Amino acid sequence: MNNNPQNPEFIFASQADQCLQTMKIRAEQMHIQGVGLVAYYNSKTANWTSKMVVMGALKNETVNFLSVAYSKAGEMIDTFQNSGTTARVPLLGEFNFKGGVISKVQENYVLVVFSGASGEEDTIVAQQGLDFLLSTLT
Repeated sequence: MNNNPQNPEFIFASQADQCLQTMKIRAEQMHIQGVGLVAYYNSKTANWTSKMVVMGALKNETVNFLSVAYSKAGEMIDTFQNSGTTARVPLLGEFNFKGGVISKVQENYVLVVFSGASGEEDTIVAQQGLDFLLSTLT
């Protein structure tokens, strides 16, 4: 990673914890629990930097929220669209769940996921994180 303070990947890394904290506060306000994930995808190297935080619960009796979060992230990095919004048939390992949002930043991408509630609620929390990141990256 380029450690230039103007580099979006460097800015992302310095803001990831605050982004996740912003998401956690929003989830608490909504009385939901789950996991939050933020990632920066470098399209030139096809690598990403990510961070995940448990926001009240890693899983419940029937769902592993972390597994679902990474499924959403995997779908988004393949389609460059928000999770659960593409018309294509999901690939093995994808479940077409809503709750992940993605945005292009210069030639790269940032993605934010929440998993633990309904797809609509997950999307609200994820969008809160994406809005925070975009405010620091643009």
